[in-house]
Amino acid sequence: MLMISETLKNVYSGGLIGAILFKNASNSELCKNLGTKKEELESTLRNKYGNFNRSDLGSTEPIKTYVDYYKRFKKTYHVLLQLESIVFKNKSIPNVSPLVETMFMAELKNQLLTAGHDMDTIKLPIRVDLSQGSEHYVLLNGQKKELIPGDMMMVDGNGIISSIIYGPDNLTQIKKNTKNVLYVVYAPPGIKEELLEHHLQDINQYVKIVSTDAVLETRQIYRI
Repeated sequence: MLMISETLKNVYSGGLIGAILFKNASNSELCKNLGTKKEELESTLRNKYGNFNRSDLGSTEPIKTYVDYYKRFKKTYHVLLQLESIVFKNKSIPNVSPLVETMFMAELKNQLLTAGHDMDTIKLPIRVDLSQGSEHYVLLNGQKKELIPGDMMMVDGNGIISSIIYGPDNLTQIKKNTKNVLYVVYAPPGIKEELLEHHLQDINQYVKIVSTDAVLETRQIYRI
């Protein structure tokens, strides 16, 4: 399903890409059980990191690996900002839609960057590649963005579907009527494969909470 370009291998050798695909999932109803799990996760994160300061939190792994990656592009790792809002500002995981919330929960728990896509809008295969800086795509907010050279990106038969720095595209975003959902995980060099495997397992468990009929179609880790 995913192809890793030789260009990307030359620059980010040792990195990993995770992919997990579900068929026949439901994304239309609020789930009480998921709400309970969200509250439990928020409490766990506050207990785990409550005595940290912001600098300490940014120095923990795997966050530091992402922070270092983002610094090369003069950007801030947004999952770290979201984790800070939960731990230090007593914010809650936002209510969006069940299949998006499961992704947010796994991201916060494991701090691994994840993008979600409606599989029915994707034209296979997906190529994981290195941006050259001349590529454009439309972000979730509708803004057209030019990529920064040297970023990891994913491209299907229709164009760019995500990049690390700017996130998922608008066309393949998870919608209320999404039934077949693909989650992809960017893990730059330095992320342990065991953590990525655990992250995919967490996504699987969360999706099954909100959609008991969802069928796990594919779960795979690709080495760059």
